[in-house]
Amino acid sequence: MNKFPRIALLSFHTSPLATLGGSVSGGMNVYIREISKRLIDKGFQVDIFTRREGQELPLILELSDGLRLFNIDAGPPIVVNKNDLSSWIDNFTTSVKKTIENFDYDYDLIFSHYWLSMLAGETLANDWNVPHIGMFHTLAEVKLEALASENEPQERLEAERRLIGKLDRIIAATSDEEEIMRTIYGVPANNINVVPLGVGPDFFEERTQKQAREKLNFIDEDKIILAVGRVEPLKGLDVLIRAMSHIDNKLVYQLVIIGGDKAASTEIIRLKNIAKQVGISHKVKFIGSVDHSKLPVYYRSADVVAIPSFSESFGLVAVEAMASGVPVVASDVGGLALTVEHGRAGFLVQPGCSDQFGEKINLLLCDAKLRHKFARVGVENMKSYSWDAVTLQLCNIFQSLLEDRSKISITSEVAGA
Repeated sequence: MNKFPRIALLSFHTSPLATLGGSVSGGMNVYIREISKRLIDKGFQVDIFTRREGQELPLILELSDGLRLFNIDAGPPIVVNKNDLSSWIDNFTTSVKKTIENFDYDYDLIFSHYWLSMLAGETLANDWNVPHIGMFHTLAEVKLEALASENEPQERLEAERRLIGKLDRIIAATSDEEEIMRTIYGVPANNINVVPLGVGPDFFEERTQKQAREKLNFIDEDKIILAVGRVEPLKGLDVLIRAMSHIDNKLVYQLVIIGGDKAASTEIIRLKNIAKQVGISHKVKFIGSVDHSKLPVYYRSADVVAIPSFSESFGLVAVEAMASGVPVVASDVGGLALTVEHGRAGFLVQPGCSDQFGEKINLLLCDAKLRHKFARVGVENMKSYSWDAVTLQLCNIFQSLLEDRSKISITSEVAGA
């Protein structure tokens, strides 16, 4: 094994540098960025491969010493709906192999994110004879079961079922996700490692709500309900908007929604129409996509963070909100059910239930002591979710796989002697 193991990290359908809140950018992008930086500190070398989405983007971006991002040509150099990208997987795989032909090194393992990347990773792992680790982030079958996704390609359903049994190791974000993989997909428990998503130190900074609101030009007297993430039906923002009819009429509040790009324009129009029907158009503010580094100040400006998703494999927004000292009202699904301590750091409610969301949000808005109590518990609970701790767990998994592969190689050489 090399002194500095080299990882090929595949993020085919979205660049980790993409601004959060876009149609395909979210927790996965944050995860890749944060983990990659810290893997370098642990002695790994990391090359990230993503599909080029802009003609002006260079082939190679040196992000830091030992960390590079490759923009690989595969299909037109524009943003393409992720459901239409599978036809470019072979081009991407071939381009990756050609791109690294001029470098005098090999990769020790492949870390693929999302099913599209795993299709490329499957071929590359066979060609390079290296371990293939995968993280699905979401699974189509789970989304369909939650009635949260109107359409998942049959190709994805079939690919995930096949790929999930071929990976050398699967990284699951929660024990709930692990259980789903074991019961629905029949994956052996020893082939799955549970490693949570993390949160950076910026979210734990102790700044006052007043300071945050001054920076954002928010009215200090208003109550702020914050929602963060992609703007799509899966996220249940229509449920949240309807929940506002349950807020006390005496309260002056704003519902601030962060996320959404051009691809989300149809959904944003639908949500604005719902806000108009409910009679709160003037109280709903669509911020658009926000760079992740600027999110802490938005969290700290809020009184409550609402996460009405129908499905969440982990729920990074909940972790970031609680680390920022803000109570959470979230759907009782997936990773949210495990991350949010109900009745102590926030409330979990039935997904899709506007009246429950409204009642719990209203309770927190009307009770400052309860908000502060939940905030203290949330911050304390999130201290174990540091990115450094998460990266250390991954390093141990990678090293174990590499050592096992090295032993197999040595045994094979002895047997053939």
